[in-house]
Amino acid sequence: MKREEILQLYNEELRVNAQTNGYRRELTDYVVRHVSLMNDEGFILFSNFTPENAKEIIEGEVRYFEKLGQRFEWKVHSYDQPDNLVDLLVEEGFERGEEEALMIHELKEDSELLQKEMSGKLVEITTEKEIADVVSLLNDTWGNSHAELGKRLWSDKRNNPECLHIYGIYEDDKLVSAAWMYFEANSSFASLWGGATRPDYRRKGYYTSLLAARAQKANEEGYRFLTVDSLEMSRPILEKSGFECLAYTYGCLSPK
Repeated sequence: MKREEILQLYNEELRVNAQTNGYRRELTDYVVRHVSLMNDEGFILFSNFTPENAKEIIEGEVRYFEKLGQRFEWKVHSYDQPDNLVDLLVEEGFERGEEEALMIHELKEDSELLQKEMSGKLVEITTEKEIADVVSLLNDTWGNSHAELGKRLWSDKRNNPECLHIYGIYEDDKLVSAAWMYFEANSSFASLWGGATRPDYRRKGYYTSLLAARAQKANEEGYRFLTVDSLEMSRPILEKSGFECLAYTYGCLSPK
């Protein structure tokens, strides 16, 4: 498929019509918002308005979530309108997150990831204890707490086990690398998340093995595309594995 066709499908399935467990989807004339039902942050996945009414709409969304007692992330894509949306959000007090590359891989018969043999140490993570190992890995790797993420992963795995697949690599009884994947409902896309390896265990091909495990599982289940928002550190590996950058994304967190 051509870039424009893939982005159109991505917008329809993962932005406009997306449904997320634990959230209430709300459609307005200008945004698609998701309100948390579990005391978590909400988010806006899609928006479309003009420079003339931008300030009014942004302020309205801030007021709406404030009444609910929720902060929220406004997920902006580089092709969204108005084209200075990130700057407009920052002017209204939003915290601009790091630029990430929207990387998409179309799964085809000749995909290298589908042919790759994975590390024999790779396992699928399914238990609460193993998810606690993932949290410990993330805490140690990135230096901040991922306790809430761990609760969300365990809740999703317990309540919707077929939608979430977590993979890890253990050495000496210690989890040294992990990543996960969600099968998006009513979608052609499987979304990739996480991807952390302890510094002493890098350059062993573990990240690529985790990519391959998820690609092969997604292919088995009939998904056509893999998608991931990537920081610069991961982008070269993704490109080597057949992913293409189709746009850039920016997570903008609402004022406190």
